[in-house]
Amino acid sequence: MINNYIKYFKILPVLIGLIFISFETSAQLFKPNSEIGFKSGISYYTGDLNSNHFNFTKPAAGLIIRRNIDRRFSVKAEILILNIKADDRTSEDPIRLNRGLHFRSSIQELSSQIEFNFLPYEVGNLLYNWTPYLFSGISIYNFNPQAENSIGEWVDLQPLGTEGQGTTAYPTRKKYSRTQISVPMGGGVKLSLSKTLNLILSFSARKTYTDYLDDVSTTYPGSPNEFNSNSIEMSDPTYSHNKNEQRGNELKNDWYYFTGLTISFRLSGNTKGCDLQ
Repeated sequence: MINNYIKYFKILPVLIGLIFISFETSAQLFKPNSEIGFKSGISYYTGDLNSNHFNFTKPAAGLIIRRNIDRRFSVKAEILILNIKADDRTSEDPIRLNRGLHFRSSIQELSSQIEFNFLPYEVGNLLYNWTPYLFSGISIYNFNPQAENSIGEWVDLQPLGTEGQGTTAYPTRKKYSRTQISVPMGGGVKLSLSKTLNLILSFSARKTYTDYLDDVSTTYPGSPNEFNSNSIEMSDPTYSHNKNEQRGNELKNDWYYFTGLTISFRLSGNTKGCDLQ
């Protein structure tokens, strides 16, 4: 019996060595490769005019280019077109109904992201054909909040200074920039459907550094002399608020979100001879 145990212990280091060699060989078989793809889904925002997730959703779409460094890490460039909106007039909250504000905005975003796969993953490899993953990065985006006036025209809000920005009555309130930086973060699931086809379900949030995605942040400005009729109406469409009365919450910045599907294709010639199928 003891001799049998001794035999097993002698064999054990050999087995461990073979396992390590197997892992090392598998890792060496992977070659960095690239993907190009299309994504579509829905987008929405949270801020002064909307505090509920998945409320006022709008369609969104984008293009991605991904570089798979190994089976755990990828880097990605992404162009995304989102749409966001909200409307006090549909609320059951009497305070919001009395405020009566609404807006819409298209967001054009260019981002660079790093992805981490919880499981080893490789498109076209049956051994590593799915994984949950997380990502984060940095993006630059442009937005342009608009509202509809009483004669049915959609008006750009930023030039109007609806909270007195750019007027002599509020010299410390500067007009916000419509081009800003955000931090995308999120996660999802990757699934390899064939030798080249990749399907990804994801949810992502963008942390912004502005409270003006919806053109609402601080207080009502009253009616400065510099205001025109559009400025007054877009600032206070119900004409029922006094100067310096609270209009929004400047202590909380706005966020915007995307959820949807990505279909991407591994570009040919990157991993020839490496698929374990």
